[in-house]
Amino acid sequence: MSRRPKVHLAPEGADVIALSAIIVVLMVVLSFYVKEGRLLWLPALAAIWFFLVVQFFRDPERFPPEGERLVLSPADGKVISIGEALDSPFHPPGQRVSIFMSPFNVHVNRSPAHGIVRLVEPKSGRFLTAFKPEATRENEQVLTILDTPYGELAFKQIAGYLARRIVLHPQPGDKLSAGQRVGMIKFGSRVDLFIPDNVDIRVRLGQIVTAGETVIGEFTNAL
Repeated sequence: MSRRPKVHLAPEGADVIALSAIIVVLMVVLSFYVKEGRLLWLPALAAIWFFLVVQFFRDPERFPPEGERLVLSPADGKVISIGEALDSPFHPPGQRVSIFMSPFNVHVNRSPAHGIVRLVEPKSGRFLTAFKPEATRENEQVLTILDTPYGELAFKQIAGYLARRIVLHPQPGDKLSAGQRVGMIKFGSRVDLFIPDNVDIRVRLGQIVTAGETVIGEFTNAL
């Protein structure tokens, strides 16, 4: 029997959702005071915007697969790059898997593995289109390093052209479970996952992945 995940709304979107609802009400009220219905399209337009905002901040439950050595996707989206991580925070650099999230994806980010947060490092920067290669170096971002029993991992939340706010809740010393909700990036973005060479990558370029459920790779042995 298949499980139907419950869908909640991300709390990070409460202010935007509330503001959008107020705009809908104001447009409806305004339309009553305009003769001949010349502005009746305003409530419809506001309602469409409200629907899109609610869709953006949806937060469905996820069911992480079992396996202590698994590395899961930290984001929903499309794999746009797999290769050597020249900009890695580790030495040796290992590998990088980049995931692009369009405005239509779920934007809640999740922990890629069981582990303890060692470092959270925000960095201000530009707002280039997230799928550009230079975005991983130049865009506003937050880097999180996670110590696992089998090696260290890192994921980098990267703002995009539309994304202007990155939210990350865990702090250094916090213990995370694989697939645990950690935050989100608002309105289109990218997440880079940095993994050591002892991880066997299982995804392919262009693959659509799901945060907390898709297996990116598996640790082959402890370092």
